[in-house]
Amino acid sequence: MDSSQSAPPPVANLELKARLVLLLLFVLLLGSAVYVMVARGVFERTQQLVLIADDSEGIAVGMDLTFSGFPIGKVGRIELSPEGNARILVDVPLKDAKWLRSSSIFTMESGLIGGTRLRAFSGILSDPPMPADSERHVLRGDAKAEIPLMVASVRELVGNLRVLTASDAPLSASLLNVQGATDKLNGQQGVLGLLMGNDKDAQKVVATLDRTNALLSRLDGLATNANQQVFGPDGVAERTNAAVVQLNGLLADARNSLKKVDAVLQEAQAIGVNTREATNDLVSVRTELESSLSKVEHLVNDINRKWPLRRDTEVKLP
Repeated sequence: MDSSQSAPPPVANLELKARLVLLLLFVLLLGSAVYVMVARGVFERTQQLVLIADDSEGIAVGMDLTFSGFPIGKVGRIELSPEGNARILVDVPLKDAKWLRSSSIFTMESGLIGGTRLRAFSGILSDPPMPADSERHVLRGDAKAEIPLMVASVRELVGNLRVLTASDAPLSASLLNVQGATDKLNGQQGVLGLLMGNDKDAQKVVATLDRTNALLSRLDGLATNANQQVFGPDGVAERTNAAVVQLNGLLADARNSLKKVDAVLQEAQAIGVNTREATNDLVSVRTELESSLSKVEHLVNDINRKWPLRRDTEVKLP
């Protein structure tokens, strides 16, 4: 076969087409880079916030500053201050700066699992906005820093448990006493044997209780007999009721007699009133009689004085 027949025909303007393809690739790469930069907010207007912490462990450039779980800023740079503190420079877009107020606080949280997080809290959104280039101290909450304290506490707890569970520890003696008390509770005398301390005293208490029960039974019989004698047929209560009935009859008769005496007294009072009136009349009559006698005596004296043969009526004593 002829080699001139098997070779492909040459491509027209191959060099120009290659340059166009390279130019198109460059434009695509440049567009992608611009898109990524725009998406990451490279060209977005921002304001800077400076967070001051004791150290920057766990903080990296590009880390988000979150508010209510949403990123509102990124760490742009980390530097060391002249005082030896870490200065964390955060770029906050102007559209998200409204969530930061003059009373906002910032925390750096480090958990046992996961990385460090920067969070912002704004309790009063009506406060004035936070100015640009503001510096705020960060409140640090590191759970890993509590691990040594927890280990020391666990070590101390294990030591205390070892002391409590030792063979000569007071707890062991207390458990032995409890076991002895449990054995006495399960014994024949039960709780009574535990309280009295020995079986002999417990038996005395049981005997005393038995005699007390017998005495109570006798008292119950006596109470029953007394009840029958007092409240039974022909008992004291029934005879007392009959006497009370008779006494009520006597009181009724006395009441009737008193009514009759009241009537007699009323009549006597009426007679006394009449007698008082008659006495008053007699007093007036006596007064008139005395006046008349006085006049008669005066007249007799006058006659005796004027009568010539009058006698001397004077009586002379020896």
